[in-house]
Amino acid sequence: MTGRLPPLNALRAFEAAARHLSFTKAAEELFVTQAAVSHQIKTLEEWLGLKLFRRLNRRLLLTEEGQAYMGPVRDALSSIIAATDSLRASENEGLLTVSAMTSFAATWLLPRIPKFGRKFPDIDIRVDVREDITDFARDGVDVALRYGGGSYPGMDSVWFLAEEAFPVCAPALVEAGPHPLRTPEDLSHHTLIRDFTEDLWGRWLDLAGVSDIPYGHGPSFNLLNLAIDAAVAGDGVALGRSAIVAGALADGRLVQPFDLVMPSENAYFFVCPEETANRPKIQLFRDWIIKEAAV
Repeated sequence: MTGRLPPLNALRAFEAAARHLSFTKAAEELFVTQAAVSHQIKTLEEWLGLKLFRRLNRRLLLTEEGQAYMGPVRDALSSIIAATDSLRASENEGLLTVSAMTSFAATWLLPRIPKFGRKFPDIDIRVDVREDITDFARDGVDVALRYGGGSYPGMDSVWFLAEEAFPVCAPALVEAGPHPLRTPEDLSHHTLIRDFTEDLWGRWLDLAGVSDIPYGHGPSFNLLNLAIDAAVAGDGVALGRSAIVAGALADGRLVQPFDLVMPSENAYFFVCPEETANRPKIQLFRDWIIKEAAV
C-alpha cells in the first residue's frame, strides 16, 4: 500500500463535526474541548491543502470538498471499528487450551471447569493433561498450570496457589482395628501409600519426629491422584498435597488424622508466553483461576 495517510485523530474530528455540523457537539462526542476539535480540523485542512468547512451566519457548513470527503472517511472509520470489534470479540471467545498435570487436573481443575463455562459461555476450555514441560508452540497450548518454583524463562508466570503436605486416609481407618490413628507413631501399624515421584513421606516423618517408621515398601504410584484414590478406598494412609486432596476432604471421603502439615517448597503457577499474556481470553482465565484458588 502506497500513499500517505492523514492523522487519524483529525479524521475522527472531521467525521464527527461533519455529521453534527457542529464543533461543539463533535467535542462532546469525542470527550475533548471545542478548541481541540477546531485544531484537528485545521490540521487536516492544512494537510489536504483545502477547506472542508465554512461558516455562514453562525452555521457550520461543508464545502464541496468536505461533502465529497465525508462519505469515504465515514466508511473507512466504520470499517476500522467493525474490524476492531470483530478482532476483540474473537479474543473473548472460542477455544482456550490449558495444560495441567494429571493429578491437579483430575482433582482440582476439572471439578471447577463447569463454573468457568457458566461464567464465560463463549470460551471453550480444552484440558491437555501432561507431566512433561509444555512446548506452547508445538503442543498448541495457550496456558499451563504448573507446580514448581516459578522460574520459567521467557514466560509470564503468576503464582496462584500454595500447598502443604499431610497424611490423609479414609474415615473408617482412623478407628479401625487395634491400632487407631491417634499420633504419628501409630502409622507404624498402617500401610503407607506412596507417590514414588516424590519422597514426601520421609520428609513429613522427619518433621513429625518419627523417622524410624519404614515407608519404602507397600503400594506406590507415579501419579498422586492414584495414591489418593487408594487411600479413599481404605487401602492405607497417603501423604497428600492440599490442592489434590481438598475435594475429598470437603466431601468426607478422606480425613486428616493429624494436625501437622508440611509447607511445600513449590507452588502452582499460571504460565503462558510473554507475548500472549495480555490476550483477553488468557487474562479472563488467569483472573478466574486466581479467584478460585483464593476461595
